[in-house]
Amino acid sequence: MTLARPEPLAATLRQIERAAGALATASVSRMDETLPWFRELPADQRSWVMLVAQAGVQSLVNWLRQGGSSGGPQAVSDEVFDVAPRALARSINLQQTVALIKVTIDVVEEQVPFLAVKGEEQQLREAVLRYSREVAFAAARVYARAAESRGAWDARLQALLVDALLRGDSADVLASRAAALGWTDAPPVVVVVGRSPGGEAAVVLHGVHRAARRADVEVLGGVHGDRLVVVVGGAVDPLAAAGKLLPAFGPGPVVVGPAVPALEAATESARAAMAGYRAAPAWPAAPRPVNADDLLAERALAGDGEARRILRHSAYGALARTSGELLETLDSFLIHGGALEATARALFVHPNTVRYRLRRVAEVTGFAPLTPRDAFTLKIALALGRLEPGTQGEQHSKSP
Repeated sequence: MTLARPEPLAATLRQIERAAGALATASVSRMDETLPWFRELPADQRSWVMLVAQAGVQSLVNWLRQGGSSGGPQAVSDEVFDVAPRALARSINLQQTVALIKVTIDVVEEQVPFLAVKGEEQQLREAVLRYSREVAFAAARVYARAAESRGAWDARLQALLVDALLRGDSADVLASRAAALGWTDAPPVVVVVGRSPGGEAAVVLHGVHRAARRADVEVLGGVHGDRLVVVVGGAVDPLAAAGKLLPAFGPGPVVVGPAVPALEAATESARAAMAGYRAAPAWPAAPRPVNADDLLAERALAGDGEARRILRHSAYGALARTSGELLETLDSFLIHGGALEATARALFVHPNTVRYRLRRVAEVTGFAPLTPRDAFTLKIALALGRLEPGTQGEQHSKSP
């Protein structure tokens, strides 16, 4: 007949159980003395900490009974933190939790001579030290799970907000969803669109926020199919800020919409950025990132009605409303392949006159004919204007 092995530290464990309430009270009292931030917690949160401390002492007893005192790799159950609401993890960060654990362990260590029976003091002290390590790991696991859950929830909220932005939902809908994410609406606000790098949305957005912290801007984002849509606020130079966010995007073009004063007006920026992203492959040499307004010609060719309207009004319409010689000069300049001398001969004027008129074209339209990209845009604008000549009087919406 085999005799049952005696429970290690049996008498000591009974004394710890009897002293559990007093140990928890002493621990909370020490926290109040040594941790200034703990004194500022509301009464309900302080009571939760008391419950966690009591559960921690009971967990120590259970851990020791399960073999923790033998030095084996016995893990502490995360259930020690389940007595407190999950909201406590949002009020007390991981660093503060570790400080609370340290105070509790210090109090228990001080009481070792009174808790342990004669001859078991050193064994209990070593077991408490091992337990403190395991309970710290358990706290880290709890906070890691909370962070993962919060990250996934934030990713879903951001995706819903971006979807509402692209649909053009009301300002109230945008404001309420942005407020839930802590958005401060720092002006100006722009929308940036590019290819998503792939993977979980929460991971992608984590990369966006990490890049935003380095750029010192405010961001919200969402993954829509293979596209990553990012709302940027508070950037003095939106294009430069978008450049600092490039590591968060996948390969391919990254398009920056026009700046607007607030999130409620960002639908305009989002539409322009999305249209620019769709049209960007037509300009393989486009910079990265590129402004959506620099893609007006490609957007117009791709069927973007807003880009066509802007070009008809800001270029063709603006020239048609002048004396007429500017439109004639530009037309001839484009027909002759950008050659000043040939244009001057065709118009029977001096080349300097052509140069002067082309400078006036740039002042009126915002596009410089002597720049190849702007000359291409102007050529598209003239074609659009002549196809729909009745639209010259449209309301101007883009400053040249």
